[in-house]
Amino acid sequence: MLNTHSVKIAVVPTKRAHLSIEEACKQKKSIFDQIRRIKGENVEIIDIDDVNEYGILWNYNEAYKAIKKLKNMEIDGLFIPHCDFGTEEVVGILGKEMKVPLLIWGPRDEGPDEVTGDRKRDTQCGIFASSKVLQRYRVPFSYIVNSAVDSSKFMSGFLKFCGVVSVVKSFSRLRIGQIGTRPKPFMSVICNEDELLNKFGIEIVPISIFDIMKSVDNILKEEPEQFSHWLQDIQTRIDCASMDEASVKKIVALKFALLKALEDNQCIAAALECWSLFPKAMGILPCLVVSELTNMGIPVACETDIHGAITSILVQAAAMGTTPTFFADLTIRHPENDNAELLWHCGPFPYSIKSPQSPARLENGRAQWSLKNGDITIARFDSLEGQYFLFAGEGRGIDGPKTIGTYLWFEVDHWEKWEEKFIFGPYIHHVVGIHGKYAHILNEACKFIPGLKADSIEPFPLSL
Repeated sequence: MLNTHSVKIAVVPTKRAHLSIEEACKQKKSIFDQIRRIKGENVEIIDIDDVNEYGILWNYNEAYKAIKKLKNMEIDGLFIPHCDFGTEEVVGILGKEMKVPLLIWGPRDEGPDEVTGDRKRDTQCGIFASSKVLQRYRVPFSYIVNSAVDSSKFMSGFLKFCGVVSVVKSFSRLRIGQIGTRPKPFMSVICNEDELLNKFGIEIVPISIFDIMKSVDNILKEEPEQFSHWLQDIQTRIDCASMDEASVKKIVALKFALLKALEDNQCIAAALECWSLFPKAMGILPCLVVSELTNMGIPVACETDIHGAITSILVQAAAMGTTPTFFADLTIRHPENDNAELLWHCGPFPYSIKSPQSPARLENGRAQWSLKNGDITIARFDSLEGQYFLFAGEGRGIDGPKTIGTYLWFEVDHWEKWEEKFIFGPYIHHVVGIHGKYAHILNEACKFIPGLKADSIEPFPLSL
């Protein structure tokens, strides 16, 4: 079962003091009704109905009452919808004090009254004022283009913002379990642990292979109830005929042991040395274990790629835990399609995103299947000379030649641009993929992560 990425988002409507409170309340109700209808179960909405009679801010002093409440609530994101022109000084101080991802937007106004020519709200005008004040305070913010509350533009933009908040929240509390040093030939996965800690607060936690081996031995001796369930589950889903049952049991025990080690160390992802460490220590390859844990929402990167594990968490958070990631090599171009590339690895891709047409087999601990087609987002967090970048791009899974291991053929509009991007980087051949379109969310999240620069093939719109 995937980890959920629950977020608390405060919705703090604003109005202009001299404009109609009745009209503002009407707009507020329609906004909250729509948000609560579309938000999803992972999003908790916090209001300010206890701050004043209307739950709408236009008074500078009352803004501080709201700030006190929201800080106590430990919100993850802040949405300030303008119910009319709004009050830009209130927007500015909220953004300055709360220091969480911030979204501004207001519903599109009707035309002037046909008889009197009067306008009720001038909402868009006020948003221009609020954005200027936020920039004066140097507060980063997201924006949805002025649109109707029931429009696809608003609904899509708000849900994207929820993903942005999820990414920023996940990045702020990262602990990555490191199991083994990098394989000797893999200089490309070198990372700077001190920089990660000091720039971003990311902790790398060494986990001993000897402790894991001891745990595996204990699990095999005791075979707890859940062990039997997991063993049967794997043997039911996956053809394990090429492996003896003792080896399959060892794989299940390793899944137990790694899960416990990560939980004990409060790690939400891991990077492990899969080439030689586990074959030498235990006589098995851990590829299926990587697949199984990633499928549970605990991403594991191969070849001790710490940056790959970080990428996995960011990508999974963009999707709010609704689908697992997969950790892949960029390997070869499609023999007939110049714009398609093989995303491949020995056997760590999650079972739940397997193509229904692809048989599932286990060979020497390595899963063997292809992934389902559809929209795909590819990302990579990486660094060079103390600068950190997050690349994100989108394409689609397509049919292609069969190969060994776990794989997916990935098509984009212009592969040569992608190839140049990864050559001149600073990226390597490792990427993280996920089904769905999340590149814009990842790009937007970088606004709220100091020291992380968004990177992409094509520029994204400035608004959500």
